[in-house]
Amino acid sequence: MSDKATYTPRLKAEFKSKIRAALKEEFSYKNDMQIPRLEKIVLNMGVGEAVKDTKKVKQASEELSLIAGQKAVITKAKKSIAGFRVREEMPLGTKVTLRGDKMYEFLDRLINVALPRVRDFRGVKGTSFDGHGNYAMGLKEHIVFPEIEFDKVDEVLGMDIIICTNAKSDAEAKSLLKHFNMPFTA
Repeated sequence: MSDKATYTPRLKAEFKSKIRAALKEEFSYKNDMQIPRLEKIVLNMGVGEAVKDTKKVKQASEELSLIAGQKAVITKAKKSIAGFRVREEMPLGTKVTLRGDKMYEFLDRLINVALPRVRDFRGVKGTSFDGHGNYAMGLKEHIVFPEIEFDKVDEVLGMDIIICTNAKSDAEAKSLLKHFNMPFTA
């Protein structure tokens, strides 16, 4: 056994110490298990140029792995679509699912580092919830993350970020994300 110091991400520690108590009071929960919490964060990059050049998917996968801190999976087409020149099993994108400490680390970097670096940033939409407590947002440029070296990027790609919670309603999920300092607009 190693004597490794236990490291807890900043947002996870804040959730355990302050946010859980604030949510319990705000929604007057009787049981601690009713308090909404983060379950996972899914990052997804669709690479439209992959139809012409399959190396672009590999490049996108490597960049997404750098951003997430975990190996990305290449997603493939389920069906052939002649109009888009897509064949079955053709690589078209890449995705990563983050859970646990890596999820909290990523959310911290997203809120405090990446979003403020977005050009003309005024906040994220507060209406992008799905009715079941999950929040989806998109970024037009993946280069806002500090892990990506701007000089080595061939093409700027967009990405989708889906934050999944176990909240029963959108109001509970929005309150949870607000406590994490998610910069919602009005």
